[in-house]
Amino acid sequence: MNAYDQEQLEALVGVRAFLADLPPAAKQVLSKRIRNYLKFRQDVDAFLARYFSRVCTQKCYESRYSACCSREGITTFFADVAINGLVSSQVELDTLSAALQGHDPASFKCVYLGKHGCLWRVKPIVCAMFLCQPARDAVFDRHPETQSLWEKLKRREKRYTWPTRPVLFEYLETYFMERGITSSLMYFHNSPGLLRIKAQRQGRLGARTGVKPDTRS
Repeated sequence: MNAYDQEQLEALVGVRAFLADLPPAAKQVLSKRIRNYLKFRQDVDAFLARYFSRVCTQKCYESRYSACCSREGITTFFADVAINGLVSSQVELDTLSAALQGHDPASFKCVYLGKHGCLWRVKPIVCAMFLCQPARDAVFDRHPETQSLWEKLKRREKRYTWPTRPVLFEYLETYFMERGITSSLMYFHNSPGLLRIKAQRQGRLGARTGVKPDTRS
């Protein structure tokens, strides 16, 4: 097992163990917290299925062309794992775990790509929101109205992932961290780029309130 598969597996195992011991009432609170995000993902899936499914299947998946289906192209956030831990069946989570443990690093494809497509119940946000330029050109030229629809979805994505304000992905990392779970996938707490955005957010808050920003993170 390579380093990528190992860190993915460690995050998955940690989330599963934590959620298995979490009281039902607490799990319900988390499930309610992600409800709007799941609605957003349903809207993304419906858009992609309507306009991009055929293009992407023919040009990328079947031809093995797309870098987004290679292992090196897959980025997952800890929140991706936590959300799937909440909504997936144990069988689905077992499938993810087995894929990571049985992955051939020399394979051309993403570790999470099975015979019938992505193995995640809710695929990583980076994958869901990636459209290569040839696919964009093919669809946007044929259906010009889809470009504005896509831009609206991209703006909605930032409500959950872009920490210029407190967002769901940051909240989920903090929730698990405060309960003793750590992971290298917790980018909202260890990525220099995201930490800079959070520091700028704290600076703006401090300017409005007169409180000095907390620079400990």
